[in-house]
Amino acid sequence: MNNAVNDGVWSGSWVAERLGVRLTGDDALTDLVGLALRRNPKRAHLLVSNVLGKHVPQSPAVVHGQGVALGRRVRELLGEQESAEAVVLGYAETATGLGHSVADGLGAAPCLHSTRRPVPGVAAAGGFEESHSHATSHLLLPEDPALLAGTGPLVLVDDEFSTGNTILNTIRDLHGRHPRKRYVVVALVDMRSPGDARRLNAFAAETGARVDVVATASGTAILPEGVLERGQELVARHETTAPDTDTPPGAAGRITRVELHWPAGLPDGGRHGFTPAHRDRLERALPGMAARVAEAIPTDARRVLVLGFEELMYAPLRLAGELERGLDAEVRYSTTTRSPVLAVDDPGYAIRSRLAFPAHDDPADGPGERYAYNVAGGDFDAVVAVVDSVADTAALHAPDGLLARLAAHAPHVLLAVVPSYVPSDERSPMLPEPLRGPAFSSYPPDEVGWLLQDLSDVTLEAPTEEREEAIQSGGAHYAESLPVEYQPTEQYQALFHAALDESAERLARAVGVVTETVIAERSPRPVLVSLARAGTPVGVLMRRWAAHRHGLDLPHYAVSIVRGRGIDANALRWLAAHHDPRDVVFVDGWTGKGAISRELAQAIEEFEATEGITGFDPEIAVLADPGSCVRTYGTRDDFLIPSACLNSTVSGLISRTVLRADLVGPNDFHGAKFYRELAPADVSTAFLDAVCAHFPAAADAVDAAVKELLAADRTPTWEGWAAVERISEEYGIHDVNLVKPGVGETTRVLLRRVPWKILARAGAGADLAHVRLLAEQRGVPVEEVAELPYTCVGLIHPKYTRGATGADGKAVTL
Repeated sequence: MNNAVNDGVWSGSWVAERLGVRLTGDDALTDLVGLALRRNPKRAHLLVSNVLGKHVPQSPAVVHGQGVALGRRVRELLGEQESAEAVVLGYAETATGLGHSVADGLGAAPCLHSTRRPVPGVAAAGGFEESHSHATSHLLLPEDPALLAGTGPLVLVDDEFSTGNTILNTIRDLHGRHPRKRYVVVALVDMRSPGDARRLNAFAAETGARVDVVATASGTAILPEGVLERGQELVARHETTAPDTDTPPGAAGRITRVELHWPAGLPDGGRHGFTPAHRDRLERALPGMAARVAEAIPTDARRVLVLGFEELMYAPLRLAGELERGLDAEVRYSTTTRSPVLAVDDPGYAIRSRLAFPAHDDPADGPGERYAYNVAGGDFDAVVAVVDSVADTAALHAPDGLLARLAAHAPHVLLAVVPSYVPSDERSPMLPEPLRGPAFSSYPPDEVGWLLQDLSDVTLEAPTEEREEAIQSGGAHYAESLPVEYQPTEQYQALFHAALDESAERLARAVGVVTETVIAERSPRPVLVSLARAGTPVGVLMRRWAAHRHGLDLPHYAVSIVRGRGIDANALRWLAAHHDPRDVVFVDGWTGKGAISRELAQAIEEFEATEGITGFDPEIAVLADPGSCVRTYGTRDDFLIPSACLNSTVSGLISRTVLRADLVGPNDFHGAKFYRELAPADVSTAFLDAVCAHFPAAADAVDAAVKELLAADRTPTWEGWAAVERISEEYGIHDVNLVKPGVGETTRVLLRRVPWKILARAGAGADLAHVRLLAEQRGVPVEEVAELPYTCVGLIHPKYTRGATGADGKAVTL
């Protein structure tokens, strides 16, 4: 038996001849659909799509391409502005994958699909009935209620637009809750009668909303009188002579489980919403997941079927598409279903074979049969069954379950399980989207997303001496307040610009080296996550290098990490929900003694243990690693990075991050302030542009340095930490947290803390000009030291109280 639906014969001719059903309309109509008889008392015939990937195995490129093409037509209809505000809603179970594909074609549209699976703890945001279906109740369960509460266009996607009743029921329900001005109905085939079309137009006029229809083909099914009764008689007659496909004697294919390594926190589909960020994350993970499946498929396999599971259509479809591009085999895609359809092994009939098996996802409406059509007799050498974890039950693996039924007709059956996405509950609510400029920071919105909350309206600044006393006495943590922002003098501003002119080329090389190293060793499309705020200008520069050299548009976020408190766990949760943690690369400006490197490693370990989310690599990528604390760096020289000379005015006008219990709750991001009032002094963009101007000239030097670096032993020696411990004891400080090594850290001491003295390596030149100027302004002695692994080291005043300063507020000598 051949399960191809054509064999030179239209796959609807068998039904058409026996029931007198005729399809009229576009020429493409009979290429898109065939006909079958359904075991349903509401409607006898079933339009069986050849391009949907539900009942008929089809090329995944064709299935996905049909939806993408429709989405592009919707985008043309709406225009760029309305397309950017659109939300796509697909119908369960047949159009869940189609809805996703339309969203792909539309562009940056989030996608939701209705479901017949109630999810404990998730309240329905809507629901409606499908009058002709065998299973009618649709639930809408978005994790974010705002998905259905917006005012932009709602794009409703179904495989077949027959009477329009389901669409009317949906719009009526949703429009009553959240009125919109525009709806777009999308279908592979529009089979409405003229009367049905008039009803939709009247409904649109009644609501005052515009309703457009976009379809691949249009037509009408001409049904003779008494077709329902005759169809039921025909089904009853043939069911007695055409039973479910029997298991061939002695057939027993091998069943193998394949671990996909599905990205943690990534939704399995649109049941609770699927955003463009989710789509990007899936795109990144697909090659790796497909490679794992491909490794388990026999090399001599010539026909491979990827079989999705009821509403789980999009993830298996995209996986199948990746396999189709990579395997030297014919790959087809279809999905199991709860729809009961008569099978007739005839070339003129759309459903040639049927495998029946018990439901295996503990459905809310009780046990029942489920089906896989046109699989038996398809001559598949391997079948990849993709289910979600809710459906990975004993019933799936039972002797009469789906896997056994498949193994009776294919020598190799692979099982791939996608984790069922569980929406956030009250203990872990949805986190907000990142803050972006110009509303938060002076950086353009695409340069960085801040995973922070805006505390601009809160007074957090305290005098430096008051903060120091509170910190050293144990009365407060340094992250609970902010230092008063240093306002540079004209002399200091001139020094900054001179330093930038001097070091921009050197910085460009370091940016190129660290970025190329990240791309070569960590991920071809890394997600840059800078440690706010010193790491943020570096993250922006790395993003710009990747765009300049490779044409990559890398995501970049800024997160908070606090010494002694760890990294913002909510920021990690957000990242895990929107990206593959294995692609995340943490970025900082430089290393001192390596305290933040250790802090991050410990925080990631604790996060993985408590959250069960794995994959984050705590290795930091930095421009300069003078302390030999990391493997990924641009240089290990301790030189002046001009962004260390200033505070917010070189970091997008953003403050240091704040973590205080009365301001930051357990489900909040850490906080920071946006100093809009400092805009006249802002040099954030000027700093970036000055460095980027040297990118073209730095290319050859970067390539040579990266080649040498990748071949070198870069194991951290932690020599900086050892030096800090020695200095702490030699100078009687006995606290490594008060010893700040390197040009960048020393600058911070002079700008934010109460410095005691500065140790400068003998012979250090221009890299210390700004340090000497700041030290002079604050009355801090600079002591030259012959043997110093850093260019300079800043020492914070030990055992500080306000009584340790003179009347002028300058530091005193102990």
